[in-house]
Amino acid sequence: MAKPIAYSVKAYGTPGATAPLAPLTIARRQPTAGDVQIQILYCGVCHSDLHFVRNEWGFTQYPAVPGHEIIGRVTAVGPGVKKFKIGDLVGVGCLVDSCRACPECQAGLEQFCPEMVMTYGSADKHLGGGTLGGYAQGIVVREEFVLRIPANLNAAATAPLLCAGITTYSPLRRWKVGPGQKVGVVGLGGLGHMAVKFAAAFGANVVLFTTSPGKTADAQRLGAHEVVVSKDEAQMQAHAGSFDFILDTVSAKHDLNAYINLLKRDGNLVLVGAPSEPLSVAAFPLLMRRRSFSGSLIGGLPETQEMLDFCGEHNITSDVEMIRMDQINEAYERMLKSDVKYRFVIDMASLTAEPTASA
Repeated sequence: MAKPIAYSVKAYGTPGATAPLAPLTIARRQPTAGDVQIQILYCGVCHSDLHFVRNEWGFTQYPAVPGHEIIGRVTAVGPGVKKFKIGDLVGVGCLVDSCRACPECQAGLEQFCPEMVMTYGSADKHLGGGTLGGYAQGIVVREEFVLRIPANLNAAATAPLLCAGITTYSPLRRWKVGPGQKVGVVGLGGLGHMAVKFAAAFGANVVLFTTSPGKTADAQRLGAHEVVVSKDEAQMQAHAGSFDFILDTVSAKHDLNAYINLLKRDGNLVLVGAPSEPLSVAAFPLLMRRRSFSGSLIGGLPETQEMLDFCGEHNITSDVEMIRMDQINEAYERMLKSDVKYRFVIDMASLTAEPTASA
């Protein structure tokens, strides 16, 4: 089958793991029958972007263009598109395609499809090479993987909902967090601040765990009812055996058992952070109280749209710091130091520098 006709857009990416991100030109396919063409207005900066461009997960294809928290405006649609029209404000998250036929896809759990296509880092079956993400002027995506953005939400602050939002919303919904439950959130970063907002909106009694005493006021502003400094053994012990659910958003090495001991009988600790090293879990604290330790990825497309609609109803967005595209390398270094409250978002109108390379 012949490759579809392509067109060029400006982007930011890198030719290798040790090179900084810089301007380049990339190809996008012309929209086919079921495609939506999107002008990217804003793109959130996820810690996964940094892992990917530096090949810390070992599967990066270069040139690499990250970005999977995309907000944009529809500029063209294929003749088979039914849900969107030119001018619509839309979003694209971590996935741009899947087989759409397997049990996972049929259940609206495309994130578990064996043939899922990630927004960046998957094989591009249309143009060849790897898929290229949202640090770019535009993108073309199948209609089924485009999301409608509530009109009342700030577009830039909505961008991180496409990853940080659904990553925390999905497990809270999956384990039916709600009124009368005591819910813990471990870590107050890009993921953690969204977890606090959602858990509070669901009516739970929310406790934030942090290593930084200075985050107390901010956590309470976001909706936490109590803040526990996890380094303080007395504070931790005071909550032993009392939590229905704890969402762990930390991606660094840390002691899971300290949080397992805080769960009630039948309580569940869910990990959404992605530490690079294996973490040790003791057997008996799980066995003796029938506690559970689980993991969660993002959500499927139906749940992601549900999350966006919920945010529209409750006026929930991320706390963001806007940056220009040419500030991305500095933003990565700041992100490593947790020097952002709580998510960087790129204003893609700033992508005006002439590209210096082609992909």
